[in-house]
Amino acid sequence: MAKNHEQHGKDIKRGPLMLVLISGAFVAILNQTLLGTALPKIAESLEINYASAQWLQSIFMLVNGIMIPITAFLIERFTSRALFLTAMGSFAFGTLVCAIAPNFEILIGGRVLQAAGAGIMLPLMQTIMFLVYPIEKRGSAMGMFGLVIAFAPAIGPTLSGYLVEHFPWRSVFYVVLPIAIIDIIVAYFILKNVTERTFPKLDMQSIILSTLGFGGLLYGFSIAGNPETGFANQNVIISLIVGALALTWFIIRQLKLKTPILEFRIFKYNVFTLTTAIGMIAFMSMIGGAVILPIMMQDMLGFSALESGLMLLPGAALMGFMNPITGRLFDKFGARYLSIIGLLIVVITTFMFSNLTPDTSFVYLAVVNAARMLGIAMVMMPVTTAGLNQLPDRLMPHGTAMNNTMRQMSGAVGTALLVSIMTSQTIPDEGVEGALHGVNVSFLVAGILSIAGWILAFFIKKSSPRDEAAKTKTS
Repeated sequence: MAKNHEQHGKDIKRGPLMLVLISGAFVAILNQTLLGTALPKIAESLEINYASAQWLQSIFMLVNGIMIPITAFLIERFTSRALFLTAMGSFAFGTLVCAIAPNFEILIGGRVLQAAGAGIMLPLMQTIMFLVYPIEKRGSAMGMFGLVIAFAPAIGPTLSGYLVEHFPWRSVFYVVLPIAIIDIIVAYFILKNVTERTFPKLDMQSIILSTLGFGGLLYGFSIAGNPETGFANQNVIISLIVGALALTWFIIRQLKLKTPILEFRIFKYNVFTLTTAIGMIAFMSMIGGAVILPIMMQDMLGFSALESGLMLLPGAALMGFMNPITGRLFDKFGARYLSIIGLLIVVITTFMFSNLTPDTSFVYLAVVNAARMLGIAMVMMPVTTAGLNQLPDRLMPHGTAMNNTMRQMSGAVGTALLVSIMTSQTIPDEGVEGALHGVNVSFLVAGILSIAGWILAFFIKKSSPRDEAAKTKTS
């Protein structure tokens, strides 16, 4: 099968294919980051409170998180071309529904359609890339993919701020729609089928358990990550218990099924398991910082929303710029040294955020955050690629689905954990200093987590992708 894919990969024009895949990724991620800044305007226009408007973000993450684990089944059941066109079609139609929605309920429906498409797209794109690129070039391909994944969040909040200031809030959807439609048209003509169809049977019980398991945990951690809620909230506790029980049942069932919806046996591949754990720790650190820093800047240091967005911009831009470079370095040297150096930078810069005071300057925050994102760029894509490189082609859909699912979960857990620590460690009687104490403690915990990731990085095998490719050819 590997030889067939390699041969098939040679027949495909990779440049146009990458353009289609990257455009799809860009539009899906840009759409998510555009909405955050527009929420107050949407709430005002539709005459709803901010807590209700927040559901436009939560429902997207929830549906996205539910769809991702099912993508491995969908990739094995349908052709990659049909699946991509359906996913982009669902996303584009959802975007149109959002743009013309007369009320909040229809707007939520549009977000569900968008999320269903986006949840399928990212794992599918990674699977296609890993099948059309030889092992020694996958790092560079993933680096280009990572550039877009970082670039979209970098421009999203600023672009959104400009749009809602000068145009109606619907403009944030009208900007995304043409890109999605053009991508569908181009994909229709150039996208070829690259995945193997094994026609697994639809196991409804597994789908229900997956939805309850991943959905329950994501929802629980998402609302626990709200500063006003925390882990003690009744809804959080019920959601986490239901999610944990359903997920346990789901995993047990998958291990018994001959053709599971999501293959948990891929964790027998040690390097995949190790790199997935490192990626989760890096992502928790990244997402937690991206949530806590703007809260701290606006609520405690008196910066505006625009200033907090501008503070994050150099870091996001640097991460985007570095991804293709780390991709090429990965193709030459492998993930081990990149991860060790990258995580060391993350550890140092995270601890530099654990001594913030009311006099901390904008420049200090922007520079330390940029250095921190540089470290994360040296870790995220290389460890993802190293882990997926260990899997045979037949398990690639399960590997990409699992990787994306674990990342979603770690983002939700990291945000909830660090925000919960921040709120619980705040000293109300001490004003700004007391509030900053909570932030400092949360970054202290993030720093300790990063040390755990740094130690794990030493256990990544030294072999580079070129060595692995040589082994594959001789075997």
